Amino acid sequence: MGWAPRLKDAALAALVAFALALPLAGFQTADTGQGFTTRFDWVAIAAGAAFAGKLLLGLVPRRFHLRQRAARRTALPENQAMPIAGAALVAFAVLLPVLPFSSRALVDLATVALIYVMLGWGLNIVVGLAGLLNLGYAAFYAVGAYSFALAAHWYGLTFWEMLPLAGLLAAVSGILLGLPVLRLRGDYLAIVTLGFGEIVRIVLNNWSPVTGGPNGVNDVPRPTFFGMPIAARAPEGVTTFNDFFHLAYNPMQRVMFLYYVCLAAALVINWFSLRIRRLPVGRAWEALREDEIACRALGLNPTTIKLSAFAISAMIGGFAGVFFAARAGFVSPESFNFQESATILAIVVLGGMGSQLGIVLAGVVLATLPEFGRDLAQFRMLFFGAAMVAIMIWRPRGFFSTRAPSVRLDPP
Repeated sequence: MGWAPRLKDAALAALVAFALALPLAGFQTADTGQGFTTRFDWVAIAAGAAFAGKLLLGLVPRRFHLRQRAARRTALPENQAMPIAGAALVAFAVLLPVLPFSSRALVDLATVALIYVMLGWGLNIVVGLAGLLNLGYAAFYAVGAYSFALAAHWYGLTFWEMLPLAGLLAAVSGILLGLPVLRLRGDYLAIVTLGFGEIVRIVLNNWSPVTGGPNGVNDVPRPTFFGMPIAARAPEGVTTFNDFFHLAYNPMQRVMFLYYVCLAAALVINWFSLRIRRLPVGRAWEALREDEIACRALGLNPTTIKLSAFAISAMIGGFAGVFFAARAGFVSPESFNFQESATILAIVVLGGMGSQLGIVLAGVVLATLPEFGRDLAQFRMLFFGAAMVAIMIWRPRGFFSTRAPSVRLDPP
């Protein structure tokens, strides 16, 4: 392709960007009562970025594919590379709180990343394995968080008591969502799940006598060590973790403990996800994803398969919601809006549907990137959209486009 067609395509992209940016970013309301102020420099920057980006897209893919071919010749086989990479990530995660550069903020950020990784693994079951598009996954996330917060507020239940119960309640809500949508596919299923997520958020926002409405629920308890809170002091008759082990209290201890509990839960969920893929129910999910008609012809019941995928996926989302509530100590409906569902879905798509390791990398990137660019917060969705476009062009199947099969057939 010559330079003239490339320049023509780049100029057309710049023209479209100019037309879109002029009404969206070219004018801004003024606080001084003078009406609108112009920001034509932003419009020019958008048009120039579109021109340069489109021009580069014509050059990068060819070199990118060459690097991919070279990587395939030199890289380890998949059955060796994936376990090595996974073991390295686990070792780094275990040692993270004690590394020299570690800090309380970094460990807390790593806890957030682990929560998003768990959410990505949960959504991967229903989207990546069963092939059922869910745009309201934050609803199950909210069920887990609110069930723990309300049970602790009303009945004094602890983190460990509510962790399995919240997962069970989220699984029941997943079945309740699955029952009305058994006959829906594709876009229709996505619309219904999107509506379900918004219904849950609106109910939480308007049912003030129960959920606290927009004010949310405060003073959510944190996990304890065999009933001993990690705190500077405790109510009379309660022994703290520090008093029992004769340790000076340090706020870092509480953050590290929650991080390690979250890491242990993530490892268990990872093992469970890998294991269930090799069981008959996991193979049935993948059969449903590939062809529902053929799945019926084999004698499998799509109703049971779909409900099991929704229930197990929702259960993992409920577990993640409990960790979110314990970390933040506060829950409100605004934490479970559609943007949260879109972020979780993006983790699955960018990481590669069905790829456990890819979801880890995508979850860490999407969870931590906003924290390192607070000054660019207003451009977060712009960068996010650009990343989605780039990954769909160069890696349409995600970071890891290949994954280990559920069943390996050895040659005779």
